[in-house]
Amino acid sequence: MTSVANVATFDPYDYAFHEDPYPTYAWLRENAPMLHNTDDDFWALSRHEDITRAVREDGTFSSSMGVSLDPTAWGPNAWRTMSFLAMDPPRQTRLRALVSRGFTPRRVADLTPQIERITKRHLDAALESDEFDWIKSFAGKMPMDVISELMGIPESDRDEIRRLGDLTVHRKDGVRDVTPEGIDAALTMIGYYSDLVASRRRTPTDDLTSALAAAELGKDRLSDEEIISFLFLMMVAGNETTTKLLGNAVYWGTRNPDQLMSVLADPTRVTPWVEETLRYDTSSQILARSLLTDLEVGGQTAPAGSKVLLLLGSANRDDAVFPDPDRYDLDRDTSRSLSFGGGRHYCLGANLARLEATIALTSFVKQVQSVEIDHAAAVRVHSVNVRGFSSLPMKVQVRR
Repeated sequence: MTSVANVATFDPYDYAFHEDPYPTYAWLRENAPMLHNTDDDFWALSRHEDITRAVREDGTFSSSMGVSLDPTAWGPNAWRTMSFLAMDPPRQTRLRALVSRGFTPRRVADLTPQIERITKRHLDAALESDEFDWIKSFAGKMPMDVISELMGIPESDRDEIRRLGDLTVHRKDGVRDVTPEGIDAALTMIGYYSDLVASRRRTPTDDLTSALAAAELGKDRLSDEEIISFLFLMMVAGNETTTKLLGNAVYWGTRNPDQLMSVLADPTRVTPWVEETLRYDTSSQILARSLLTDLEVGGQTAPAGSKVLLLLGSANRDDAVFPDPDRYDLDRDTSRSLSFGGGRHYCLGANLARLEATIALTSFVKQVQSVEIDHAAAVRVHSVNVRGFSSLPMKVQVRR
């Protein structure tokens, strides 16, 4: 349990907080629903009601400075890596509409056979042994291959792109910003996507990058820079969060064996398994906004221009919305979960993430009859925004 002394200052960079943020969130909801951290000069919203307002209401909360607490990632150029997540209407509306011309629901649905094939390849290889690392052998590879095939990234480049993506989200203990290695990795990825877009401009193929290059609304088209920023967002946000979702699902499943056994006995329960994992321990924990006007919450007033953190992980554990919120329960109603945000910034990749996780976990539970995780040996990713694991040693018994 995090101490109240530490809670009262609320440091999102603290490694101890990363291990278990939920006692901190509970204290904040009860005692400081809009806490001001004077050291880093941000305000933090922790209640479901206030965060729902923030993700859906126009005119008070702005995304134009970015969505990250990190000083290097905060500012008017945040859109270069966060695409339309770091924009307000009408600019955000235009870019999202153009991107949606390429990233269509049909294109996502048409990925099903590819996702099934990728899942089978990596899962079959992992299950050749009854002991393996869930993240390194499967969960870290499968989403990367799906996003890469969607974008048209050659298989030979994927391990390196994933390594670079990991560096962009990792935060060193005591370092309160993007690391130098993370900055170098981001620049390398941007250079890679620049070459990819130029290649597709010359020779279009049947992939998302080519579709974005061809997308148009009337005479309006996406610039190279706009396409690159969206590809960067897809690789970091789309790939990383799905990897973390797959890891969190098996981690909390094995922490709650009665729930996991119900899925092993009935694979149709994979869908509620995914949804409860998204609520209980969502991959995307924190989003930032800037205030266009003064904001009053719980007797506190944050002035216009302030940086505000939306604690999505806290909203999903708010007992005003979810009864007994710290219980992992696949039978609960998760319809008010804020894991994918809401309003104009509702995650464009939500359907893809759900499709990937459902296919992957259904295939997994159909092939195994027991699952064990070495919880003591699990290694967490340390990030301000993303929550999950870089290593999950697993032991399984395959169905015969």
